[in-house]
Amino acid sequence: MTVSVGIGPVGFDDVVAVAREDAQVALSEEAAAAIDTSRVEIEALANDPTPVYGVSTGFGALATRHIPKESRTQLQRSLIRSHAAGSGPEVEREVIRAMMLLRLSTLATGRTGVRRDTAQAYADLISAGLTPVVHEYGSLGCSGDLAPLAHVALSVMGEGYVRTRTGELKPSAHALAEHGLSPVTLAEKEGLALINGTDGMLGQLVLALTDLDDLLRLADVAASMSVEGQLGTDRVFAADLQHLRPHPGQAVAAANMTRLLANSPIIASHQTPDCTRVQDAYSLRCAPQVAGAARDTAAHARAVAERELASVIDNPVVTLDGRVESNGNFHGAPVGYVLDFLAIVVADVASISERRTDRFLDANRSHGLNPFLAYDPGVDSGHMIAQYTQAGIVSELKRLANPASVDSIPSSAMQEDHVSMGWSSARKLRRAVDGLTTVLAIEVLTAARGLDMRMPLSPSPATGAVIGVVRERVEGPGPDRFLAPEIAAVVAMARSGALVRAAEGVVGPLN
Repeated sequence: MTVSVGIGPVGFDDVVAVAREDAQVALSEEAAAAIDTSRVEIEALANDPTPVYGVSTGFGALATRHIPKESRTQLQRSLIRSHAAGSGPEVEREVIRAMMLLRLSTLATGRTGVRRDTAQAYADLISAGLTPVVHEYGSLGCSGDLAPLAHVALSVMGEGYVRTRTGELKPSAHALAEHGLSPVTLAEKEGLALINGTDGMLGQLVLALTDLDDLLRLADVAASMSVEGQLGTDRVFAADLQHLRPHPGQAVAAANMTRLLANSPIIASHQTPDCTRVQDAYSLRCAPQVAGAARDTAAHARAVAERELASVIDNPVVTLDGRVESNGNFHGAPVGYVLDFLAIVVADVASISERRTDRFLDANRSHGLNPFLAYDPGVDSGHMIAQYTQAGIVSELKRLANPASVDSIPSSAMQEDHVSMGWSSARKLRRAVDGLTTVLAIEVLTAARGLDMRMPLSPSPATGAVIGVVRERVEGPGPDRFLAPEIAAVVAMARSGALVRAAEGVVGPLN
């Protein structure tokens, strides 16, 4: 697959294809022409005796110094070398590839003033499967994701290190040569254009939203299994009740759960006149309200991401009428805010999931199930400690929900005196999404065991299909077994989408 990068925005599917599916990249002719046109403006300014920021001056707090023409190649090289100052663990390959694509997308607009060869070098690096080594720390999310993007630019210059498609670590110069690629010698303005972007945080936002689309459907599946296994009612999910509070996400979640629980013999078994239960606990009854609010927050975040994908993030920029103007569009606040919003959402969806799991394990609340779903209570502990694992993750997710975007730290001799910390918001959201995946998987694993212990009553066709997939890797109720591999197996199913696909095989696509 090849993703064409033109003067318009790339889409979510393009980002995912390049980041996760190893798609190649091609620069469109329209984009190449736009790049050539704006470069003419930059070269004219480079020959002008009047200083222009980023073209013939230093950077940041050093912008007052006019740089003579003979020193400007060194100026650009020094900018990239000095800004490639990241530290800590290596950032994931998919994040770096997304970041490279998004920087190329901005270059392709023709509003940054780079040369065609420099933009093409990014496309070539992506298509060759060479991924620059980028480190965890170094971005404050203002003036762009400076250090992460500088590490990428360093590799384009033939310096630093890359990992090959197979993960082998190589000096950039050697890897470029092996693929028939030449290092780029940066000209005026190009160093800034390669690092002044929100591409790192934006790429991680796009990937997180892609994952959350799947995880919120899984949350509906898990909640349905818990409602059923704990002898709850599906009446509270009726469409007319949702219409009384018309949040769109809530209606979607409730409709999903209604379909998932349709034709459940377990639910039908206790919908009788002599049933004394009046209301289910909040973690069961309010599942659509929580998962629905999560969807609505994700929808807002997606709108921000789509606007950012359509943006030109650089400073200075070449305007449509040929002016070169400084601006503040590199500030990461819009992206940082929604990354933090999503971390709150993830923590709460995980929190309600853990509460539903806990209800299965308490004999005082599980309506007839063995304590801790143990096969032989006292001898066996069942899923007691699986809930501890959930609780530990949920506690961590609550800490990760604390916003990074309010924690500005001034830098660059107070020239950059308010920063977004959006990269930090993105990094903690990635960890939070991984945690939510595990929490939901443990709820499914526990609910499957609880539903099996309701036999001879059988679950709905949809939830029964999910149990069937789980049972392909994990045995049913019995004496205690080594539980960690079983959790890992269901986490893998959650991550691959197998659990949701099993349910959708019965009820059709979930929303």
